[in-house]
Amino acid sequence: MVQEVEVQNRRLSVNKKTTIIDWIDYVDASITYDDFFSKYLMENKPCIFKSNITENWSCKRQWNLDGAPDFDVLDISFGDCIVPVADCKKRYYNSQSKDDMKMKDYLDYWMDYAKNNYSDSMALLYLKDWHCQKLFPNAPMYTVPEYFASDWLNEYYMAHPDLNDDYRFVYMGPKGTWTPLHADVFGSYSWSANIVGKKRWLLFPPGQEDFLRDIHGQLIYDATSKELENYAVYKAYDKRSIKYIDVIQKEGEIIFVPSGWHHQVWNIEDTISLNHNWINGCNIINVWHGLKKELNSVMKEVSDCKDMSNWAEQCQLILKSTYGMDYNLFFNFLTFIAKRRLSMVLKKEDVITFNRYKLGFSHCVFDLHSIKLTLIDFINDMEEKSIYYLICEKQQAHKLLNKLLSFLQSYDSTEHSST
Repeated sequence: MVQEVEVQNRRLSVNKKTTIIDWIDYVDASITYDDFFSKYLMENKPCIFKSNITENWSCKRQWNLDGAPDFDVLDISFGDCIVPVADCKKRYYNSQSKDDMKMKDYLDYWMDYAKNNYSDSMALLYLKDWHCQKLFPNAPMYTVPEYFASDWLNEYYMAHPDLNDDYRFVYMGPKGTWTPLHADVFGSYSWSANIVGKKRWLLFPPGQEDFLRDIHGQLIYDATSKELENYAVYKAYDKRSIKYIDVIQKEGEIIFVPSGWHHQVWNIEDTISLNHNWINGCNIINVWHGLKKELNSVMKEVSDCKDMSNWAEQCQLILKSTYGMDYNLFFNFLTFIAKRRLSMVLKKEDVITFNRYKLGFSHCVFDLHSIKLTLIDFINDMEEKSIYYLICEKQQAHKLLNKLLSFLQSYDSTEHSST
């Protein structure tokens, strides 16, 4: 049965709030979709959903054995899979060294590590960023909660299987495994559900990460490191001024991490969690600003080659390889979402996400308004950089913008005449 998710008539505000949030709300799964949308998504504010939100998930029953991972079930279900594993004791630039392992071998390591009382002499391995749901699309693992139904990123990738990607992940690892300080890919939101175990989160509101940069602008690898006390290197660090949230996420709970919030995470028990990264109409402007900033950095970095005949194309290639997205992919992504929303409001073609949720009319109007604001700035930026025809050879961006403006102006005039 498809469930409609709807919002009140709202518009995205481009004016950023200056209030720094340094607390976290605990939210019951009885909260309405619209309340979550207005209080947390639009406000870019974190929260934790209480554990009853995951109690009916099949993976919660199957992978959890009396509060610990059920290694036998995991081995039977996934033992022959190749999974990505990070070594938490080996640094690779500002992340951790990664390799592939057979799931069966990883589970053997994990059980052996636990039997050896989590010995410091052994490797500290963390299974991360495993696309389990994509690899096993018919396995009944979990139901995406309605609050995360408007997920443009996975909507796009699930509709384009040829791209062979998505942003739905499984993480699992023994007590002590951790992830260094970072912000999520593309400036996306994330939600993370604990199936087994507990996590400790340090969450830094946007801007607070600047306290944690060295004199070269590089973020510290570990936000709890005593390196920060070297004020000759970390001149901006001030432990009395920096604001952050330090919270324990318990089994069954889901944490919502807003766009642009840097965070560092530890598993304080043997832990299994599910995670989605996602973009929607509330944070698309943040995502676009991040992409624009990244291209500006690339252009500055290779400015000495500006006289090359294909310099602009090379900048896009570098952007794609270092950031994971370039202007072409961003525009294709934006166009796909815009066309689906326009089909809904003009032709009444349902927008279904995760085979479970249907976006309401006002929700689609909100999305179109957000795309319009983003597209206007996107066009202006391409024109300023003289790359408009590189990305939109047939003026596709202006054509799309005209369609959006035509509908939104008609909709707004109808709304005003009826009030």
